[in-house]
Amino acid sequence: MKNLTLTAAALAVFAAAPVMASNFAAAVDADGNGSLSLEELQIAFPELTEDTFLQIDADADGEASMEEVTAAQDAGLLVTNG
Repeated sequence: MKNLTLTAAALAVFAAAPVMASNFAAAVDADGNGSLSLEELQIAFPELTEDTFLQIDADADGEASMEEVTAAQDAGLLVTNG
């Protein structure tokens, strides 16, 4: 149930205006390091694959910055089902 609540909260924040981007990161950034791992992004985007995450992680540092996440959403790489 906790994952469902976190997922719903993350999706609601992510669907909001770009100004809310830092709130989205805070909602899914479990380790608080300011960037998002594959596992953290999969909370909001359960269908996200490792291959797609590698495309999102433009600088190949193993984490997605909010700029990379925003670019991925704009490019249609991050989609929600349901």
